[in-house]
Amino acid sequence: MSRRTCLAIVLAAGEGTRMRSATPKALHAVGGRTLIEHVLASAAQAGGLELAVVVGPGHDVVAAVAKRIAPNVQIFEQSERCGTAHAVLAAKKAIAPKSGNSAADDILVMFVDTPLVQAKTLGALRAALGGDAAVAVLGFRPADPSGYGRLLMRGDELIAIREDRDLSAQERQIGYCNGGLMALSGKHALTILERIGNANAKGEYYLSDAVAIARDMGLKALAIETSEDDVRGINSKAQLAQAEAVLQTRLRTATLDAGVTMIAPETVFLSADTTFGKDVTIEPNVVFGPGVTVEDGALIRAFSHLEGAHVGKGARIGPFARLRPGTDLGKDVHIGNFVEVKQATIEAGAKANHLSYIGDARVGPGANIGAGTITCNYDGVAKHHTDIGAGAFIGSNSALVAPVKIGDGAYVGSGSVVTKNVPADALALGRAKQTNKEGWAKRLRQLKGMGKTLRTKKLVKKKPKKRR
Repeated sequence: MSRRTCLAIVLAAGEGTRMRSATPKALHAVGGRTLIEHVLASAAQAGGLELAVVVGPGHDVVAAVAKRIAPNVQIFEQSERCGTAHAVLAAKKAIAPKSGNSAADDILVMFVDTPLVQAKTLGALRAALGGDAAVAVLGFRPADPSGYGRLLMRGDELIAIREDRDLSAQERQIGYCNGGLMALSGKHALTILERIGNANAKGEYYLSDAVAIARDMGLKALAIETSEDDVRGINSKAQLAQAEAVLQTRLRTATLDAGVTMIAPETVFLSADTTFGKDVTIEPNVVFGPGVTVEDGALIRAFSHLEGAHVGKGARIGPFARLRPGTDLGKDVHIGNFVEVKQATIEAGAKANHLSYIGDARVGPGANIGAGTITCNYDGVAKHHTDIGAGAFIGSNSALVAPVKIGDGAYVGSGSVVTKNVPADALALGRAKQTNKEGWAKRLRQLKGMGKTLRTKKLVKKKPKKRR
């Protein structure tokens, strides 16, 4: 199979109006990854050396995303919506043999709204081709087959695909249904597709007619059975949520099988690209957005949210921590409750255990960030960087106004507003001088007992007016 060439054609031309969204269906996400990303990834993993995407008119944004994912992808436009076979033929230039070269051995036809199909399933579909088998169809057995086209079999050979509305009473009892995805022999694909006629009431060209046409040509058609989840389609927000649930179950199972400890797996939400090292522990109610890597021995405590972040070996995160894109945590870093980190490098052994914001910054190894500390990184126009040196100690409730640098081993007194660089091993104090008013609190309590207010003359003396 590895020597066989494959062209994967992804149909992304549908409008998906039932999604009730201005976002094209192809760009809705499951498991932190858009539908088109899922399908293109599966196609590539199944050996799709060439990729083609068919989009509808005005869907330049979908084409742009496809190009970002797979720079060599070919984009074709289906100017009119005339059925699935018509959409495939929009990519005729990709299917036809190139000058001086033969056509691809296998043609995979996939749908952007069927994102859960696995690479191994596509591999089985490709493997069914060969000899005199020119068409292979993905079939499944749903709990309720109503509305699906049925696969009519004779032994192990596929005779026809019958649409639901055309079924006889006897055929309606068949539970083996058409999953939509299809593989075509590259040698015969273009001939089969061009012979599909405009035979249905809607004036559409159905890809399912490829089975009957192949048989008329003296070629075989086969069906490969898979699970309902593999071919679960998405045409509404409800179906999007169902697909998310299926994918989360797959991701959690794979994560547990890889040796990660999850105390309550059903409460942990993962992205398709989340990566874990060994001996990682995840407490309940943790969300992993796209682009997260967690290294060996890390602990992610409850109610934390991570996205676009790298968590180093032995790091401790949360509870109630938020790691935003650009976060890079070193070995044994501690990020505690209600701490937010964004576009920042926190080096080995540094700690920010309580109620802090660290954005656009570097925190050196072994530094300590006190509770309530923030890096003031935005001046209303641009973002600025804060650099905190190795072993520095930032007192609680401090504001570091970027751009600013705190030297190695420096101390910042609690409650300081730091606007200038602090040399190594220096103490910075940026707060008002403390004033104590003897007996003030006692007088306040007495006056409150008399029903008077703070503006009582005995409590607050007015300044004498200046004479002119």
